[in-house]
Amino acid sequence: MIEPGKIVLFQFPKTNLQEGKMRPVLVIAKVPGRFDDWLTCAISTQLHQQIPDFDEIIQEGDDDYAFSGLRTESLIRVGRLGVLEGTVFEGAIGNITGERLDRIKSRLATWLTES
Repeated sequence: MIEPGKIVLFQFPKTNLQEGKMRPVLVIAKVPGRFDDWLTCAISTQLHQQIPDFDEIIQEGDDDYAFSGLRTESLIRVGRLGVLEGTVFEGAIGNITGERLDRIKSRLATWLTES
């Protein structure tokens, strides 16, 4: 079952729309309406791309690392948003804490209202 806070996999297409790689994304929220659309943000192992005080690094020792399903320290790229139809998800691999999800949503809200 897809819900906010879940980390799910989907087949990220290449720019030429050919089949790409399986990538994790964080489910932020269900998009209002009758469609099965979800607001997501990218997850990457490229920690050097972190935007301080905006993106989240999830790492060993964090309360939610063990049940995130991620295999290595990863960067939740809060500004790399996408809306994906629920049917493209290949399944959930884990989840983050409600506290971390709330922090991410708060950063998004602040960014959008200050832009």
